Amino acid sequence: MRLGQFRSYTGGVLEPGAASVALYGSNGAGKTNVLEALSLLTPGRGLRRAATEDLARRPDRLGWRIRAEAQTPDGLIEIVTGITGETPSRTVEIDGKATTQTALGHHLRMVWLTPAMDRLWMEGASERRRFLDRITLGFTPSHAEASVAYEKAMRDRNRLLKEGRFDPAWLGGLEAQMARQGTRIACARAEALTRLQAAENRSNSLFPKADLAILGAMETRFWEVIRSAPNADADLDEIESEEAAGLAQALADGRARDAAAGRTLEGPHRSDLEAIYAAKDMPARACSTGEQKALLISLILANAQALAADGTPPVLLLDEVAAHLDQDRRAALYAEIEALGCQAWMTGTGPELFDTLGADALRVEVTECDGASQMVPA
Repeated sequence: MRLGQFRSYTGGVLEPGAASVALYGSNGAGKTNVLEALSLLTPGRGLRRAATEDLARRPDRLGWRIRAEAQTPDGLIEIVTGITGETPSRTVEIDGKATTQTALGHHLRMVWLTPAMDRLWMEGASERRRFLDRITLGFTPSHAEASVAYEKAMRDRNRLLKEGRFDPAWLGGLEAQMARQGTRIACARAEALTRLQAAENRSNSLFPKADLAILGAMETRFWEVIRSAPNADADLDEIESEEAAGLAQALADGRARDAAAGRTLEGPHRSDLEAIYAAKDMPARACSTGEQKALLISLILANAQALAADGTPPVLLLDEVAAHLDQDRRAALYAEIEALGCQAWMTGTGPELFDTLGADALRVEVTECDGASQMVPA
């Protein structure tokens, strides 16, 4: 991976091969910036959800560039993404050919955990939906396209309602699009959660197991069918047709209500994710901070395990994950990552946090010199 004018880096190169990477250094040195750059090799705005223009190194603001070579199930590929000073829109190239951000999801799978996610179970539903959608994207890369199409149709519909333009043809077309894409989103979420729960149940991890559920009528219906008859594709097709028709009708019936509210009140964009600490039968939101962190680590490992079982081991991005784990838990985490066969990129303040990490891992010290971050392999 090569960085150019990205965040705190004027430039930087890392060549870990298949090995995991441990980045250590003082707070503010630029460790998380490396993980953020990696996260931009998948669809979306990365693990910080930063605006594209904010990723350029300050004060120069000359644009930024990430170039990476990745070994995928389809072979070695080169990904280049970034912006230039003259072209503020982010561009993406795969093997020298321009493509879309959503296309990245068909090549790389990434799973990440950051300190900002520690309050996932205490935040609003939108953060948990985003978490669930990242999981879903790993299993169903086309989930990105469906989500983008749904959001665009919903924004257009909301704008028409706000302007008082109740044209039945325009609204009907947008609502039909929302219904089609909404059922795809709901079905993909249900399938992803089924795989994630199965991996949780199989796991022998030292981290606590979670019982999961989607709080959304459409997802719940798909989930119930998938769990009772995993191979019932015909049943799913029938349900998709029924749910699409039902959502389209609900949207049509709710136009006046949505216009008054200033937003769309029906659809999978309002769903939520619930987790129960299985051993204590306690909602995650009622658990201690340490228990919530342990549950998150458990879900991240289960997600990686489920993807690896499908033949697509993900890249794990774990920011400051070891800081609040005792030595035994750290050793267990590293052993599970090694057993999964996944490449993990981890950050920490000191090299001692990675003492029990495998000897073949690349250890890199991140320092700051003359106002720029530097990566120095140990």
